[in-house]
Amino acid sequence: MKKYLMAGNWKMHKTFKETTEYFEIFLKGLAEFNFSDREIMIAPPFTVLAHTRKLTEESFIKLGAQNACWEEKGAFTGEISPVMLKELGVTYVILGHSERRHIFGETNELIGKRVGGVYRYGLIPILCVGETLEERKSGKTLEVVKTQLIEGLKELKEVKGNDLVIAYEPVWAIGTGVNATPEQAEEVHAFIRKKLEEIYNKEISEKIRILYGGSVKPENIADLMRQPNIDGVLVGGASLDPEKFIKICTIQIEKIC
Repeated sequence: MKKYLMAGNWKMHKTFKETTEYFEIFLKGLAEFNFSDREIMIAPPFTVLAHTRKLTEESFIKLGAQNACWEEKGAFTGEISPVMLKELGVTYVILGHSERRHIFGETNELIGKRVGGVYRYGLIPILCVGETLEERKSGKTLEVVKTQLIEGLKELKEVKGNDLVIAYEPVWAIGTGVNATPEQAEEVHAFIRKKLEEIYNKEISEKIRILYGGSVKPENIADLMRQPNIDGVLVGGASLDPEKFIKICTIQIEKIC
């Protein structure tokens, strides 16, 4: 059965001490919840990856990283290799996040190389796609998402489905407090599902989890998760607050038939 994925992206937040304090609250809050239908993942900064693993190694929480190089080793100053991440117990790697694209200038081609490298070394890439406000207003949302999807998956000729995750994050909704409506999110998620079917096949496309990200919070999580093609969420700001993220992770999911 395809499990929902509730993922937290801490971005450039939390020190060693703050990470310890976070998990004291977070793990206690989740202790009595049954996670048979979902996975919980947290992607902390690189500096506390090992510490996070130590704090969560006896729990159900999956460890994620916020980026990765495509090579095992080499002269790549400032980069982290998939092999290094795997050694730390990382399962998922977020790639192509809008902040990497728009602040640090990562291109579709570069992101595609990162996705290919991460996959090649046995980690699960979470490929982020999404349009800017200007692109949405210009009616280019699906065109932009299609290009990012095709270029991002160029090196992944064959996948099983459960070894790949896509995250739709409209740039205009990230950190703004304004999220896409459930209907807007579902429209793009359904489009992504269809494109994945064209790239691979229907069986695989149904196995690939598609997450929504962009100002996700306890107040809107239930309506988002009701949508047929939303398989989880990639949460930024709200994941920094353990109480808020507990509410998001433990939401009762009732799908629209």
